[in-house]
Amino acid sequence: MIKQYYKQALAQLRQHPLISIIGIVGTALSIFLIMLVVMMQQVKVAPFSPESNRNRFLHVHYMSISHKDWGNGTSNGPMSVQTAREVYKSLKTPEAVTVYCCMTVSTPVSLPGAPAIGADVRETDDTFFHVFDFQFTDGKPYDEATFTAGRPVAVITESISRALFGSIQSVGKEFLLSHAPYRVVGVVKDVSTLADMAYGQVWIPFTSTNLSNDTWSDNHMGMMSVTLLAHDREDFDEIRAEAKRRMNEYNSILADQGYTLIDRNRPYDQETQSISFAANLEPDLKAARRERVIIFIILLLVPAINLSSMTQSRLRQRVAEIGVRRAFGSTRIEMVGQIVMENLVITLLAGAIGLLISILFAYWGTDILFAQPYSVTLNAPTVDSRILLQPSTFLYALLFCFVLNLLSSGIPAWRASRTNIVNALGGKIH
Repeated sequence: MIKQYYKQALAQLRQHPLISIIGIVGTALSIFLIMLVVMMQQVKVAPFSPESNRNRFLHVHYMSISHKDWGNGTSNGPMSVQTAREVYKSLKTPEAVTVYCCMTVSTPVSLPGAPAIGADVRETDDTFFHVFDFQFTDGKPYDEATFTAGRPVAVITESISRALFGSIQSVGKEFLLSHAPYRVVGVVKDVSTLADMAYGQVWIPFTSTNLSNDTWSDNHMGMMSVTLLAHDREDFDEIRAEAKRRMNEYNSILADQGYTLIDRNRPYDQETQSISFAANLEPDLKAARRERVIIFIILLLVPAINLSSMTQSRLRQRVAEIGVRRAFGSTRIEMVGQIVMENLVITLLAGAIGLLISILFAYWGTDILFAQPYSVTLNAPTVDSRILLQPSTFLYALLFCFVLNLLSSGIPAWRASRTNIVNALGGKIH
């Protein structure tokens, strides 16, 4: 049966080449635009190394703090090491909790006597490399003892290793980081800037610098963010509840100083964090989802209306055929099913073209499509097959093809199936 639908669809393409080309181009364009919207969202939430556990992440990127003498005013931004440790590092429910600098800092790196190059440096704790799954090609991450001791060691990317040492095998070698000597303990594959929390080119223990002292509001706010790795997504509510309890306990201690920490319902899961841009504003996830749905509806309805007219035009050429089939006992449901399935073959062909074009455009237009607001990284956004070719990408494309097919062929097919047999045999569609 499927083979018959396929043959019938090809016959329709050959019989009406102009209408078929217009239909395929229109469908491909619609799928192309929809998939660009999908991909722009996917790079924010879909798992890829070193953020392969995004479905188990909870983030506290920023927070706010108020004081009894400030009235309704708040100070907003990342937290201090002290706050991160007291409130989040002490949690028992998560599998792991990492504390790290909220952003990378462009820093000169060099060999003695050689010109310096710029590198994006992120300061972290040792748990960072458990929460984020970097792909090590040489060496290993620094451990707890090294971190606690504040030793000047570093994990670097392959590109930085090549630039400094001419090879990706550089474990044990030393370089200058802002004129301070550091020893390489590990080399990892380059990381896309789209991995917001994990990205860097050089990672060092924050105990090896004075970052812990970069604080304000009596050492409660600073430069740190936190990511929690849950055992399972089902633990999210329990983790949030434990974090809320710990926040309240810590606030009771701060009350003597007049301070109150405000989490604004953090920690956020990956999807919520992806739309969170301000420390003092809680993101509206439902509104963001509604916005995407409206975009999808518009991108589906507009071409569906045009394609429906072309489908109706093709069916007018098949009125006699429909009448004969109805005369020989085909039911209306069978006729609708056949027409829809024939049109689905064409829609899937156009959808495959649209998906291919969207992937190619995503590669070529990376700087435009995936530009990150307020980014201070040296590298531009990069995407590769690991990021774009997610299983969900193909499922979304298939779903949109199916919906577009139903919208464009369902009503014309139903109208054709309701044509009176006598009129149909006479070539009349009404």
